[in-house]
Amino acid sequence: MDLSTLTIKEARRALDVKEYSALDLTNAYLDAIAGKDKEIHAYLEVWADSAREEAKAADAVIAKGGSQPLTGIPLAIKDNMLIEGRRVSSGSKILENYVASYDATVIRKLKEQNVVFLGRTNMDEFALGSSTENSAYGPTKNPHDTSRVPGGTSGGSTAAVAAGMALGALGSDTGGSIRQPSALCGVVGIKPTYGAVSRFGLIAAASSLDQIGSIGKTVADTKVILDSIQGHDANDSTSLPDSFFANKKPVRKVLGVPRAFLGKGMEPDMLAAFENSLTALSQKGYTLVDIELPALDYALAVYYIINPAEVSTNLARLDGIRYGLSVPADTIAEVYSKTRAQGFGTETRRRILTGTFVLSAGYADAYYRKARAVRELIRADFAKAFESVDAIALPVSPIAPWKFGEKADPVAMYAADIFTVPVSLAGVPAISVPGGTVERDGKKLPVGFQLIAPHGGEETLFAIGKDIENSS
Repeated sequence: MDLSTLTIKEARRALDVKEYSALDLTNAYLDAIAGKDKEIHAYLEVWADSAREEAKAADAVIAKGGSQPLTGIPLAIKDNMLIEGRRVSSGSKILENYVASYDATVIRKLKEQNVVFLGRTNMDEFALGSSTENSAYGPTKNPHDTSRVPGGTSGGSTAAVAAGMALGALGSDTGGSIRQPSALCGVVGIKPTYGAVSRFGLIAAASSLDQIGSIGKTVADTKVILDSIQGHDANDSTSLPDSFFANKKPVRKVLGVPRAFLGKGMEPDMLAAFENSLTALSQKGYTLVDIELPALDYALAVYYIINPAEVSTNLARLDGIRYGLSVPADTIAEVYSKTRAQGFGTETRRRILTGTFVLSAGYADAYYRKARAVRELIRADFAKAFESVDAIALPVSPIAPWKFGEKADPVAMYAADIFTVPVSLAGVPAISVPGGTVERDGKKLPVGFQLIAPHGGEETLFAIGKDIENSS
C-alpha cells in the first residue's frame, strides 16, 4: 500500500474485501511514524502496542461483517482530547503527567466504530498560536519543507496526515487551528458549525470559539470522520439538536467573494493562487458575486480580546492545587505563582494577562463588552450575505508557511489569522481545501482555499470542496 496516496475510502474498500488486514494497515503506519517522525515531530506519544490490539479487534469485527465507516482506520488525535487512561497535556508542561479519567464524546464515538488510535499529536500550548512553535515539547515541522512551520494549533495532526503517518486525524479549531495548518500542510480540514460536535472532554481554551473537527487527505475522508463524531450530546450544553441538520438547502452554485477584504497583507502569489481557484470554480458553472462584509475589518481585534478573556477564565483552574503540576512553596499564593510561572509558556502567559486585563473592573466595558457587540455585527454580516449566496470564498492564510522564528513578534503571528478568525466568531462552518502551490527557496508549498457556509451548511462545503478537488 502507498501511504502517501491512500485514502480512508480506499482503505475501507481494501479492508472489507480482505486485501490486507487492519493490523497490516496499522503496522504500515507505525513503521512510517518510526521512520519519519523523529524529523517532523508530529506525535507527542505513539501507542504502538494498544494500536495493534485495537487493529486485531477491528479485524474480528470485519470478519463478522460488522464493519462501520471507520472500523480499523488508523487515526491521530490532537493532544487536547481526553482518552480514558491516557496522558493528555494540551501541549503544556502544567499538564505533562495528567491522565484522563474519562473519554471525550468524540473518542467514545470513535471507539464504538473500532477505530485504531495511533497516538496523540503535538499542538501549540492550550491551542494558543498559529505555528505549533508554542508547544512545551518542541515544534512540529512542515513535511513539505522542514525548515518551515506546519501552522497551528493542530500542526501535529495535519503534519501527521500530510506525511503519511496517519490516515486521518482529529483537531480543534478556535480561530483557524484546523483550517490554517491544513492549508499550510496541503490537506483538507473542516471546522464545523459551533455546537455540531460535542466539546465534552476537550480541554477548553476559549469556550465560545473552540470546535472539534476533522482532517484528511480528501474532502470525502474529512466528511466520513466528521459524520462519525458529530451529533447532539447531553453532556455539552452548547451541543446542537440533531434536527438542526435535517433540512438541507440545494446548492445553487453561487459564491460570494468579499474582494474588499482580500488585500489584507496577502502575498501576491498567494492571492494569485486564490484567484486561480475561483476561476476553476467559475468554469464549473459557479457564479461569483462580490459581497460586502464590513465588520470583518474588526474581526482580528475582536478575536484577540474575546479569546484571551476566555482563556484567562478557563485556565484559572490550573492553580497547582487541584491537578496538574504543583510547585511547593510556603504560601498558597506562592504555590499559584510558581506553578503557573513554570507550567505555562510565554504565549499562554501573554494571553492570560491580556484576558485578565480586558475583564478587569474599569476596562471590561471599554474592551470586552465592546468586542462582544462587534462580534454580533460580524455574525449579522455573514447572515445577510448568506441570503444571496450558497457559500463565501476566502483565502485561509495571507502568507505561505514561514520559517521557524520569522514571526517572533506576536502581533505579526496574529495577523496570519485574519481570514480564519471571522468564521470562528460567527460560529459558521468552514473548510480548507488545497488550492495550488507557491514556491519558496526552490520548494513548492501548499496553498489553502477556504469555503464558508451558513450554520449547518457542512454538506454545501463538502459538495463545493469536491469540485475544487476535481479541478486541480
